[in-house]
Amino acid sequence: MSEFWDKDGLYAFLRPYVDFTTRRSYRKMTTEGQLPPDDGTATIFAANHTNTLMDALVVLQLRRGGTLFGARADVFRKPSIARILHFLKMLPLARHSRDKAEEVAHNRISFDEIDRALAHGLPFCLFPEGRHRPMHSLLPMRRGIATMAFRSAQERPTRIVPIGIDYSDWFHYRAEAHIRIGEPLDVNAFAAGIPQGITDSERDAFLQEEMYRRLSSLIFFIPDNEHYEETLADTRASHPAPARWPRILLAALTFPFWLVTAVLSAPLWVLSEFLCRRMVKDPAFQNTARFGVRLILWPLWAIIWLIIGLCTMPWWGAIILLAAYLPSYSLFYDWLNLARGQ
Repeated sequence: MSEFWDKDGLYAFLRPYVDFTTRRSYRKMTTEGQLPPDDGTATIFAANHTNTLMDALVVLQLRRGGTLFGARADVFRKPSIARILHFLKMLPLARHSRDKAEEVAHNRISFDEIDRALAHGLPFCLFPEGRHRPMHSLLPMRRGIATMAFRSAQERPTRIVPIGIDYSDWFHYRAEAHIRIGEPLDVNAFAAGIPQGITDSERDAFLQEEMYRRLSSLIFFIPDNEHYEETLADTRASHPAPARWPRILLAALTFPFWLVTAVLSAPLWVLSEFLCRRMVKDPAFQNTARFGVRLILWPLWAIIWLIIGLCTMPWWGAIILLAAYLPSYSLFYDWLNLARGQ
């Protein structure tokens, strides 16, 4: 099996389309800040985690080269799936509270893989909260980020780049995404400033606290306490929604065009909504399902529409049909969001 840092022609061929699909999953995507240059420093990306696989895809499209990701260990249990995930530059990370003992023991091998990838210049991305949660807050940072960072820093210059991701909506497709890239943390310098004579656990806690502070400064952050809902309600009240009648009027005027987009993209959105309503139990995974359907079916259905057009109308009519289809999946959800007031 190839190494994660090896050049892969198929991966390089598919990446632009995956990044395109990621960006088209949002009505607007903005980025503040820049990733540091590839200068030989081992780089760990640390991002907040609110929207399942979409968070990883948002981080992935920030750079052209590959990025190694950690994922929950249970999805690697089938060998065929594990091979696909390896191709996608993902490796398993298990948790004592969720996974089998042998999967937790396998973390040692995953940590070795991560260290080797960092040594070969491949960035590693993890979500240090350990699990996703659609809230404007952060869970405590898990110890794994400190373990990986200090281990790498013992062998080479290492940095952690904090990445904050905010979404205007976690559950509706074609919302807005805003990414803020923070200042890199020099792990070697940070380790040198930690008091001597403390335990590894105490040392790691310093880094965990620092990452919590940095990530919370990069997102719209509400402390996760007994006043969370009250604070969120007050924030929403201080930003009243625009008047409804222009939105309702625009939705009514564009309804015939929406029907056209609904017909053209019907196989995609019908399957997407079926999956979201019948198969996806966690609402935060719904946009991941819609992304997956678009990634696989959008080009296939484009070919089908082109064939139908060429068989039933002049060539220029087939081109017009294809051009109308291409943005239809996005426009279908854009109109729904408009009608909902999203």
